[in-house]
Formats: sequence, C-alpha cells, structure tokens
Amino acid sequence: MTDEDGYFGESIAATYDESTAGMFAPDAVEPAVALLAELAGAGRALELGIGTGRIALPLAGRGVEVHGIELSRAMADRLHAKPGGDAVGVTIGDFASATAPGDFTLAYLVFNTIMNLTTQDDQVDCFRNVARQLEPGGTFVVEVMVPDLRRLPPGQNAVPFHVGDRRLGFDTYDLATQAMSSHHVKVTEDGQGSFRSIPFRYVWPAELDLMARLAGMRLRERWEDWERKPFTHDSRQHVSVWEKAAG
Repeated sequence: MTDEDGYFGESIAATYDESTAGMFAPDAVEPAVALLAELAGAGRALELGIGTGRIALPLAGRGVEVHGIELSRAMADRLHAKPGGDAVGVTIGDFASATAPGDFTLAYLVFNTIMNLTTQDDQVDCFRNVARQLEPGGTFVVEVMVPDLRRLPPGQNAVPFHVGDRRLGFDTYDLATQAMSSHHVKVTEDGQGSFRSIPFRYVWPAELDLMARLAGMRLRERWEDWERKPFTHDSRQHVSVWEKAAG
C-alpha cells in the first residue's frame, strides 16, 4: 500500500467520483438504496468501505441511520464534506477487523469491495466481523462480480475492461491463488502517462456462502442485480443476502 490510506489516498479520492461517474447515476444508485432501505427497516445500517458516500448518503436521506467503516481518511473526508455527510459516522480502519459503535440490522458491501481484501483469511474475518456487529436476524448484503474466467483462453491471464484513446484498463488473474489486479493506464493530452495497479482477490458465490456459514449466517437470497433479476449461470455479478441466526 502506498500510505495509511491504502490504495485510495488523496490522489485517488480527489477524482474518485468523476472516474466512477456511471456508478453515481440514478439507475445505478436508486435500486440499491431501495433494497437496502427495505432490509434495514427501522434499524441501523453499516456500510463497509463507505468511500465518498455514493450509497450511504441517499440511504441516510431515506431516514436510515448509516455508519461506515473506511480505511481511507481521504475518502471519508470527501464524504463528510458533502451535504448530509456530517450525519454519517465513520470508523477509520480495516473492515475485516474494525468495530463500529452499536449494533446493526443491516451490513453491506457494494461495488466489488469484498475483493479489496486480498486473502481468503481476511475475507472470512470480514464475515465474522460483520456477524459480531449484526443483531440476531440481521442481514449482510454483498454486491460483487462473478469471476470472468470464461473470457480467458489457455495461456492468457489478462482481460481488458476499458480500451480508449487515452485510457486503458485491464485485469490480470492468477488462477492458482485467485489473486487478480486491475491496471489503469492514462495518457494526458500533452503525452504524459500514468500507471496504477490495485490488487484484489476474486471470490466465488459458493465460497462466500461457506464464509457466511462459518460466521453463523445462512444465504437468504441471491439475485443478479439490485432489481432482483434471477441469478443464473450467465450472470456476471450477484447481489447476495445472508441472514444471522435469530438467536
């Protein structure tokens, strides 16, 4: 990691909202917020990797009390600078181990953020950490990609996700360890280039179900997206809901 903010320090936080503008569009945000508000009910919600508040702020706007865990102070600062951001508490720390104050009826991880934990042990610890903070009967929601390995022919370990005149993005995979990295190359108008690489660990739906069981939770629902489209063998992502035992 480059500094205490991990891979999301000031240089990334400063342009994060603009660089992921599509994920801030109403059609990306509103279905997620609607489902999370339904699951939270009258209780409190905990967002792991809360970032700049893409989901937390509109969820709080629906009357849900939201608290976040976030490693990057730079990202949290931008959340708190936005309208309504001062009402969202943030605990600075690693969401595999950091504890927020109080108990929650809902915890959630969106936009592939579970993969920021780069070992299986850390991902298991995340589920256990969530279970400790959930009330009996509470739910844990994860939105994450299905590993896109079918696009890898024999001998290839890279898959492009953006090819443009001034920006190139591609993922590399290690099938033996489930390690992957996202690589970003940018070229400015004056010809100057920059390169950034962020490590991840991809994880399978069934593997997440086992992590949940180890933490005392069971799968309740799994859909392809926030609008509850059925999850099938062709789905490239999933939204899964695990429930903590009622007591």
